[in-house]
Amino acid sequence: MDVKNLHEVPAFITKDGSEIRELLAHRNSVICNQSLAEARLPVGAATQEHYHVRTEEIYYITHGVGRMRIEGEEREVRPGDAIAIPPGRRHQLWNCGAEVLRLLCCCAPAYEHEDTVLTEA
Repeated sequence: MDVKNLHEVPAFITKDGSEIRELLAHRNSVICNQSLAEARLPVGAATQEHYHVRTEEIYYITHGVGRMRIEGEEREVRPGDAIAIPPGRRHQLWNCGAEVLRLLCCCAPAYEHEDTVLTEA
């Protein structure tokens, strides 16, 4: 049985600039076709606009408030919001609040730097 605790997995920086802690993925568990990570954005920070060639993502906001843009459409996001990001869609996330923005990020297939394409906003 694979059980990972958020406080025991190492953080790393993704190609878009977010800090993530990968809870379950092919790199650290028996999971082969997806990944689950917690991402964090400091106050005032933003990810770099990007898209994923193959990967679809679901962001689930757990702490803080932010602004999400997908292909030019923007809206405020807050705890309890789930955001669908299909492959190939340019997206960016800003922390607009007074605390660290934290979210769960589900990727299928699993997150890979090579599948992330940075764009110019």
